[in-house]
Amino acid sequence: MGVVEKLKSCEAVVGIIGLGYVGLPLMLQYSKHNYKVIGFDIDKEKSDKLNSGESYIEHISSDEIGNAVKAGFLATTDFSKIKEVDAIIIAVPTPINEYKEPNLSYIESTLEAILPHLREGQVVSLESTTYPGTTNEVLRPRIEEKGFRLGENFFLIFSPEREDPGNPHFTTRTIPKVVGGETSRCLEVGIALYEGIIDKVVPVSSTKAAEMTKVLENTHRAINIGLVNELKIVADKMGIDIYEVIDAASTKPFGFTAYYPGPGIGGHCIPVDPFYLTWKAREFGLHTRFIEIAGEINDYMPEYVVNKTLLALNEREKPAKGSNILVLGIAYKKNVDDVRESPSINIMEKLISLGANVSYSDPHVESFPSMRKHHLDLESVPLSKESLRRFDAVILTTAHDRFDYSLIEKESNLIIDTRGKFDKRLKNIVRA
Repeated sequence: MGVVEKLKSCEAVVGIIGLGYVGLPLMLQYSKHNYKVIGFDIDKEKSDKLNSGESYIEHISSDEIGNAVKAGFLATTDFSKIKEVDAIIIAVPTPINEYKEPNLSYIESTLEAILPHLREGQVVSLESTTYPGTTNEVLRPRIEEKGFRLGENFFLIFSPEREDPGNPHFTTRTIPKVVGGETSRCLEVGIALYEGIIDKVVPVSSTKAAEMTKVLENTHRAINIGLVNELKIVADKMGIDIYEVIDAASTKPFGFTAYYPGPGIGGHCIPVDPFYLTWKAREFGLHTRFIEIAGEINDYMPEYVVNKTLLALNEREKPAKGSNILVLGIAYKKNVDDVRESPSINIMEKLISLGANVSYSDPHVESFPSMRKHHLDLESVPLSKESLRRFDAVILTTAHDRFDYSLIEKESNLIIDTRGKFDKRLKNIVRA
C-alpha cells in the first residue's frame, strides 16, 4: 500500500517532531481521527509528562492528552523510531539571532537526527515558519544525498502552521491548511496528509509559495501593528484618544481593518518571521524598508512604555529607583500562558535596570518560566485591595480576561494603561 492510500485509510503512522504549541494540537487532531502518532522531542521531561497523560500547555487539557495516550500516542526522545512512521511533521522553533538573522539550528539538528533513519515511501512536512527557499535549499539536498528520489520514493512538502492559542473561534481543524510540494506528486501526498484532519486544504504551486504565504501573513500584521503603534504616539501628543479613533474608523464597512496598539509585539511569529524575509531579500539585492521600519517602531514600544511610566512617577515626586512597580500580564497575548518574545519582559528588565522593584501578576503564568535570554526569580502576585495598594505604579501590558479591572482601577495608586482598558479621565490613569 502506498503512502497516499495509507494516509487516506488512517493506517499511516504519523511522527511529529516538536511537541509544543504547534505539535501538540496536531497530535491531538491525528489521534482523534484514529491515526497512530509518535511524538518526538529532545526534552525527556516533556515526553515523560505526555506519556503519563499530563499536559504542560494551559489551553490543552490533561484529559485530551490522556485520551491520546489511550488511543496509542507515544512521546519519545528516541529518534531511531523515525523509521516506524510514514509521515514526519517538523514543528520546531525558528528564532532569530541578536542581529535579526534566521537561526535554523533547530531545523538542522532535527535533520541530523532523522536522516540516518529515513526510509523509502515516507513524506516529510516542514511546518516551522522560515524564509522562502528553506525546504528546497536546506532539506531537499540532504534528503537527496541519502539516495532518495523526490516525487518517486520519497516526498517533501512545506505546510506552514497557523495555530492561534487562546482564540476560541478557530481550531486546528477549522483553520485552512496551505500545502506546497517539491514536486506535483509530493503535493498530492501532502494533501493526503492533511485532508483527513483539516476541513480545508489549500494547495499552492511550490514549497517556496507556501513559505512565502506564512511570511506574508505575519509581515502584514507586523507592519499594521507598527503603523497603529506609531499613530498611538502621535495621537497621544495631540491629545487624541487613539482607541476612540480606531473604533470610529471601524464603522466603515469596507477598506479598513482594525489593529490595536500595545506595549510591543510578542510570540513566536510576528516579531520574528518578517526578518526571515528581510534577510532572504538581501540575497537578491533588495531592501525591505516597510518591514524594517515597522520592526523599529514595534521594538521601541517597551521603551516608550517605560518612559511614560517614569514621567508619571516623576509627576508624583517618585523616582524610578526604589519604586514598587507591578506588571499585569507577562504572556505575549491575552488568555494564554506563552511568554515567548513578550514585550512585558523587556519592560520589566528595563525598569529593574533603573533600580525599580518589579513584580508581576499573571493568572496564566504562576511562576516566571525558564527562558533562554531572561532569568527572573519571581512568582505571580495575587491581586487584592491590599496587594495593589503596595505598588507605586501598575502597568497593564497584557489584557487577560481574568483580571478584575474594576478592582485594579479602584485600588491602584497609578495605572499605566497600554491596552486602553481603563477610563482615561480618571486621575490615576495614564495611557501609554
